[in-house]
Amino acid sequence: MADGDSQYPLFWLRLPNGDGIDRARGVLLNERGTNGSRKFLILAGSPVRDHVMPSLAAHAKGPVKRREELKAQGVLVPSSLWPGWLELTEDVVCGSPSSAAMLLVGAPRNGWEEWRTGQGAPLSDFMSGVWPGPNRTWLIRGSNVTGLDVVQRLWLPEGRVTLAASRLRQGVRQGTSKEDLRAYVQEDYESTATYNQKLQLVEELHAFLSRMKPGDVVCTISGGRLHVGEITGEAEQIESEDRRSNLRRPVEWQPTGFPYDDLPEELQQKLSIQHDVVDLTSVQAHIEGLGLTNQELVEEAEAIEHDPSAETPALTARRELELPEPTREFARELLAHDIGWLREMRDLLWDERQLVLYGPPGTGKTYLALKLAEFLGSGPEQVKLVQFHPSYSYEDFFEGFRPQEDPQTREVAFRLTAGPLRELADLASREGNRHIPHFLIIDEINRANLAKVFGELYFLLEYRNKAVRLTYSGDDFALPPNLFLIGTMNTADRSIALVDAAMRRRFAFVELSPRTEPTSGLLRRWLAREGKDSEPADLLDELNARIDDSDFRIGPSYLMKPGVYRDGGLERTWRTKILPLLEEHHYGEGVDIEKRYGLTVLRESLR
Repeated sequence: MADGDSQYPLFWLRLPNGDGIDRARGVLLNERGTNGSRKFLILAGSPVRDHVMPSLAAHAKGPVKRREELKAQGVLVPSSLWPGWLELTEDVVCGSPSSAAMLLVGAPRNGWEEWRTGQGAPLSDFMSGVWPGPNRTWLIRGSNVTGLDVVQRLWLPEGRVTLAASRLRQGVRQGTSKEDLRAYVQEDYESTATYNQKLQLVEELHAFLSRMKPGDVVCTISGGRLHVGEITGEAEQIESEDRRSNLRRPVEWQPTGFPYDDLPEELQQKLSIQHDVVDLTSVQAHIEGLGLTNQELVEEAEAIEHDPSAETPALTARRELELPEPTREFARELLAHDIGWLREMRDLLWDERQLVLYGPPGTGKTYLALKLAEFLGSGPEQVKLVQFHPSYSYEDFFEGFRPQEDPQTREVAFRLTAGPLRELADLASREGNRHIPHFLIIDEINRANLAKVFGELYFLLEYRNKAVRLTYSGDDFALPPNLFLIGTMNTADRSIALVDAAMRRRFAFVELSPRTEPTSGLLRRWLAREGKDSEPADLLDELNARIDDSDFRIGPSYLMKPGVYRDGGLERTWRTKILPLLEEHHYGEGVDIEKRYGLTVLRESLR
């Protein structure tokens, strides 16, 4: 065995498609590399795959280079026991368990999970003071630590990641509880940090010391690029001279970074959160796929014997969000005059993600919004409708404290409750749903105080790749890319406040008016489909020709109901639905509504 006896058990690694061959064997060494990484010893006689995935060098050049060196030295040779495989003739020391696994498999590997004992326990379980469970992904900022970019100066050259912790007492160890850290921070930063700064510092220290563990992925941003690496050892406290890097962990960084502007939108949202330490596990699949083509991801899945019936997480995360093209059958269902108009609606939603349908009453705004959302979202399950009104608030729409009864004690207390937008956003961002369009229909969107209802969400409507801190929960929140909003707006009600410029900039506005298609000919097409006489369409056209203000012209939906076509139904609808609207419009003007807009007058005019 190489330098330093190991206090750990023997670990085994099963190679992909390795039925009928032995597993590789190895031990974790007490010996550390120059950056603090734990070295790993692969034992002689371990089998090695003869194939190296072409993209391995993009993750780690070291294992590829080491394989070639071992072949040249006669240590890695064709196996006499297992034809088509290689094997090691001597013990080989590697810089970390992951480097050892990559050398054997010839593909990216998390050795802390894949090296296991004979009983199946992963190597990471044997690290003291770390949380159990799967490995996670983290963002740690280092591009501006009291004015210095420690990423370029320290992290990348020396293979580290650090936290300043400039005033934290010496002797704090990995695995320290949050309660102890809270007491240390309260005493050590008593006069140098605000209450909120202390709270945040406790969270960051606890994540760095206790939640992170070897095998976790770590990311950082510097020079407009995202750098990705793997934590390869325990946390340690060293009193640095400039007090910028007192807490350290060893990291194996990938050879190159990734341009920030080319990153997926979901990843950019998470990276915009303004904390020094951020849990990125929810977008881990996006990070795993960086720099790899779809074919390379398939090869990587094959290298780990992924279930062929299931898609790899990285490929699932990369699946493109799509809005289906409107079909002629859908256009016929809506009686649209031109499928091109529906395609334009789809394109506007794709480009803007927010759309308002506006026009007089009776033009089918809400009906069209629902039908369009259900078609583009492939079903009603992805559609939610809310209706704004003057007393509607941010707490109703997004989240707020509401009285709720405890089912056990029957006591009522105020609890944080999600509103319809928060609920739909959480559903849309759930893993497995991110490529499925979800729609929120906001009926009568201009009846509420929009600035009050949307609050900080105004910003997110325009900047979908950013996140903001929420008012009540304090969570960092971003609107999912697959969440679309469709509002409806009645232009006839003068009591409704005008939509402000900020709202107009964030939504595309589409008019539904009796003077323009698809609304103007809708009633005539419906009557033809139902096999009814065209007189109601003629009467509606004559009526609207007499109304000067386009915002008060009458939409066709009033005359598209079964009751209109029973005995006396048209006259009844005209008298109780249409004429009252026009009376309100001409209130105080002395206009005789019946003589100007009555059915008898219109019929005589048509004759």
